[in-house]
Amino acid sequence: MARAKRTDTRAPAPHVADSHDLIRVYGARENNLKDVGIEIPKRRLTVFTGVSGSGKSSLVFDTIAAESQRLINETYSAFVQGFMPTPARPEVDVLDGLTTVIGVDQQRMGGDPRSTVGTATDANAMLRILFSRLGKPHIGPPSAYAFNVPSVRASGAITVERGARKAVKATFSRTGGMCPRCEGRGAVTDLDLTQLYDDSKSLSEGALTVPGYKAGGWNHRLYSESGFYDADKPIREYTKRELHDFLHREPTRMKIAGINMTYEGLIPRIQKSMLAKDREGMQPHIREFVDRAVTFTTCPDCDGTRLSEGARSSKVAGISIADACAMQISDLAEWARGLDEPSVGPLLGKLRHSLDAFSEIGLGYLALDRPAGTLSGGEAQRVKMIRHLGSSLTDVTYVFDEPTTGLHPHDIRRMNDLLLRLRDKGNTVLVVEHEPETIAIADHVVDLGPGAGTEGGTVCFEGTVEGLRAGGTITGRHLDDRTAVKETVRKPTGTLPVRGATAHNLRGVDVDIPLGVLVAVTGVAGSGKSSLVHGSIPASEGVVSVDQTPIRGSRRSNPATYTGLLDPIRKAFAKANDVKPALFSANSEGACPTCNGAGVVYTDLAMMAGVATTCEDCEGKRFQASVLEHHLGGRDISEVLAMPVTEAEEFFGSGEARTPAAHRILRRLADVGLGYLSLGQPLTTLSGGERQRLKLATHMADKGGGRSVFVLDEPTTGLHLADVEQLLGLLDRLVDSGKSVIVVEHHQAVMAHADWIIDLGPGAGHDGGRIVFEGTPADLVAARSTLTGEHLAAYAGA
Repeated sequence: MARAKRTDTRAPAPHVADSHDLIRVYGARENNLKDVGIEIPKRRLTVFTGVSGSGKSSLVFDTIAAESQRLINETYSAFVQGFMPTPARPEVDVLDGLTTVIGVDQQRMGGDPRSTVGTATDANAMLRILFSRLGKPHIGPPSAYAFNVPSVRASGAITVERGARKAVKATFSRTGGMCPRCEGRGAVTDLDLTQLYDDSKSLSEGALTVPGYKAGGWNHRLYSESGFYDADKPIREYTKRELHDFLHREPTRMKIAGINMTYEGLIPRIQKSMLAKDREGMQPHIREFVDRAVTFTTCPDCDGTRLSEGARSSKVAGISIADACAMQISDLAEWARGLDEPSVGPLLGKLRHSLDAFSEIGLGYLALDRPAGTLSGGEAQRVKMIRHLGSSLTDVTYVFDEPTTGLHPHDIRRMNDLLLRLRDKGNTVLVVEHEPETIAIADHVVDLGPGAGTEGGTVCFEGTVEGLRAGGTITGRHLDDRTAVKETVRKPTGTLPVRGATAHNLRGVDVDIPLGVLVAVTGVAGSGKSSLVHGSIPASEGVVSVDQTPIRGSRRSNPATYTGLLDPIRKAFAKANDVKPALFSANSEGACPTCNGAGVVYTDLAMMAGVATTCEDCEGKRFQASVLEHHLGGRDISEVLAMPVTEAEEFFGSGEARTPAAHRILRRLADVGLGYLSLGQPLTTLSGGERQRLKLATHMADKGGGRSVFVLDEPTTGLHLADVEQLLGLLDRLVDSGKSVIVVEHHQAVMAHADWIIDLGPGAGHDGGRIVFEGTPADLVAARSTLTGEHLAAYAGA
């Protein structure tokens, strides 16, 4: 039967299902947002910008991403939900058109020593399958090549009830690739015996130097009165048997002075009593002893590869899986392209794609055996992105938090291509970003502000990049900012010599770092900048390194406690009200008894996820009601801790509340660009850049101590274009006050403003590690001999 021809040539009416092309947010009030209402186009790249603290993360992460996650969690069974965190619904009136959100943040990856770049992506899993199929000699399934799977052998009997009972012998074995000596960690801990005892003395003469083992104490009597060796003989004269009993003897019950005690060798006893504890929880004198006595050395059995002998013996095309994981990923990709084995063709294709993705994203210099905990925030974010590059998912929302952090201008272009590829697969891409190169590729821009903290939280502009430029907002005005290359530079007052630096990929670098000036260390990601600055500069008394690592502290720690600001504030309150200063501490007498000064009550639900709820008694204010009756300048202590730095600076600068000691600290916090932070904001909520600037403000107070060289690691991280100018002024003030400042930096404004540039490269990994330029910014622009020189010349319009 002939098919009927269609005479109607009009396009069919759009299906109603295709009309949901916007994410609608109305009445968002999370943190400092002031009833924000916006419509975000789906399947487009939207960049959220604005000064630090303007509310970008509150809108993108705490509202849109948090609600999507909450709704997804509700689709799981009640049993599964019990093991998951239970976030409250964000403060927002309407959230419509949401899709599944995949958040790619800059949180450092787990510090477990068995977590590596390879295990954090699928690369290790694919390599294990490849070696189990092609490896010669064949040693077993993929688990035989896994350094986190131990080999297990067991035997026993099982009873089969079939008619008369019959016992059947059964054996079970699993071949794992874990090195039995270091248990897959690649390093073993050894005790330095010289720190435990003085072998020239006898026990009676006080040979033991371990804290708590002084003569006369029970720990000392256990060894001196055990009877396994002569307590009056110097330890160096012990026989092999006596030394074994002293150091390694297994637990033995015995009586000493009529009391039942368990004797065991000194080493296992110290391991159980001291080394099993968390280092941060130790008393200071114990921690000092552990730091002295414990040494971490490469495992002698596996030579740091974490793998058993069998796993290392099996090879494909001449290399073992240990060799493959130790290679630079860009080299490993070349090796994988050289394999031609049709039986594993699809697997090889996927492996090559995954390894090439590392190079595309600017991480080709890493190795798969690099511990995940050693990656910077920007590197960790990019490693997480590898998982999504080959994903089959479409129509999801990807949320990125400053993806250009730690990237050289040369690498930012690759990152932009990646964001556009994710969008072109039909995904919605939301990016929180300050970098003009990334703002420029946006389909849609949302600018929040106009200021930070209480001065922000409103949408100043929504539209195209061209509209932003013409819009007159702070971001629009600064989008085309260009710092001119310094014409006249300061003269150095001396040099800091580095000779034969070989940390990581450095190739015997010799360099004289000038002192008394602003030095920028530049180069593409992986060129060796951090290795030079953190691994090779002599850590003398005068050098203070200010990095972005998390600040140790409890969940009560905040900028006021960390900087020492709370002390003068407490004293001022106490003096004004004629009471004790301890009343105004949430960790002391003034704390709300219900929540112990935390402001929230943590409910442990056993096997279910714990829940934090605002304390009903103090309503999250953390203090007893009687404490809040005491005022200073018309404010109680909880109101002061809720103030942003800029408001507090004004408050303590004049009038009844004038407190010069507090005002000085607040001035420094404002100087480093943290004017928007509230004094009581938990430190756990700060970004890496904010943490670094908080540490810098604290170190600036150190007038004495001879700290004359400041080493900063990308201080512009998380800074808005308008704030970079303020940071440059701060760096200038530090140098003019007689300090030397060395910054590892990618931001061209800092490079142009430096007195001296040390450029590493020319590439990353084994293609880097050399100094390709030393001189002034003007000379670098004139020479244009390096990638950094080309980008700086383009930036400065030279």
